[in-house]
Amino acid sequence: MRIGIAGTGRMGAAIGERLMDQGNEIHAWNRSAAKTRALEEKGARVAATPTELAGRCDAVITILTDAAAIEAVYNGKDGLLEGDVAGKLFMEMSTVPSATERALAPAVAAKGAGMVDCPVGGSVGPAREGKLIGFIGGTDADAARARPIAAQLCRRVEHVGPIGAGAAMKLAINLPLAVYWQAFAEALSLVQELGIGADRLVDIFSDTSGGPNMLKPLGPNIVQALREAPAVPVFFDVDSVRKDLRTMLEEARAQGKPLPVVAQTLDVFNRASDAGWGQRNCSTLLAYWLQNGKKFGPGG
Repeated sequence: MRIGIAGTGRMGAAIGERLMDQGNEIHAWNRSAAKTRALEEKGARVAATPTELAGRCDAVITILTDAAAIEAVYNGKDGLLEGDVAGKLFMEMSTVPSATERALAPAVAAKGAGMVDCPVGGSVGPAREGKLIGFIGGTDADAARARPIAAQLCRRVEHVGPIGAGAAMKLAINLPLAVYWQAFAEALSLVQELGIGADRLVDIFSDTSGGPNMLKPLGPNIVQALREAPAVPVFFDVDSVRKDLRTMLEEARAQGKPLPVVAQTLDVFNRASDAGWGQRNCSTLLAYWLQNGKKFGPGG
């Protein structure tokens, strides 16, 4: 297939690489053109505008920062919907509130195109290996069209409901992991004085009910973070987690539901970012808390 990727940050680029490896012809566009170079060097064709990208491709994947970026890329000048896109499929993979996807859908339908929201669970490594989990929101017909593409990226694909359902599901699965970084940091603070090495601590936790399944594959990265290594690989930074936490709260407010644990976790991530940790990998929150947790006072 000829597939377009609009938004070639870390995840967009990894998704593009995977789809090329599967034999697809990939076209790419990004607001900052420099971020398309890695894909271009691997054989992707770069489009000058979103309109050009949509015109070239059978399907377009968008993985963008927020609702404002989605509005600009789809409906702005030289946007994806400016040309003739009848019969094409748009797969919106951004992590945004479900209302953002529902607001976009009528504009896509008015142009005679199909749309699903299909955010994915997982980071750069699983994206390159085709081991993400995909959550499709959309009609049965559009979901069926999107599934063959999603299957090349994901080890599991779930059609979870109408437009917006995928976005809601993605926020739900991200929530426990986002707050786990803070929960794990607090747990480590209780044994900080024991002098147990970082690698041994991570190994102990990963073998107990206190450790989610991500601890083992991410163990080396977490150990580096705890040792405050200068070059912890960045697969999802502190500011990206902050953005997701804010989006979870926005989704909850729209449903009239409280998320007190998310709100408290966001406060810690905000303080870490204000202290200059925003571009560091999210696992470094552990080191931030062990250094600064006492400033929050006893009991939080």
